[in-house]
Amino acid sequence: QVVARFNRLRQEQRGLASKAAELELELNEHSLVIETLREVDPTRKCYRMVGGILVERTVKEVLPALENNKEQIGKIIETLNQQLQAKGRELNEFREKHNIRLLGEDDPKQPPKEGPEAAKGSSAGVLVS
Repeated sequence: QVVARFNRLRQEQRGLASKAAELELELNEHSLVIETLREVDPTRKCYRMVGGILVERTVKEVLPALENNKEQIGKIIETLNQQLQAKGRELNEFREKHNIRLLGEDDPKQPPKEGPEAAKGSSAGVLVS
């Protein structure tokens, strides 16, 4: 149960990081489009995808909507980053509480073992791959 919960927490953390990275890319795309449209005549036609449908608008109509979307995406990214930090703290607390170590990670509380005792190992804690 401990390992399953730990893996679930790690998966949740990865999901948050993945979504944040995806939104960062979308934010960059919005920034590029906004920069490009600012230099264009406001009465010029442009097309925008709305709910899977391509609609014709003018730059003057689309630019404020894009800026608003960019602002909303920025706020969502901030929230996701806060959730990611909280999940990281929760994960670290859980690891410390249950003495969980990852493969390839040395136990910081124990000095490195040498000789025949190193081959025996220790059964304290949980090792997760």
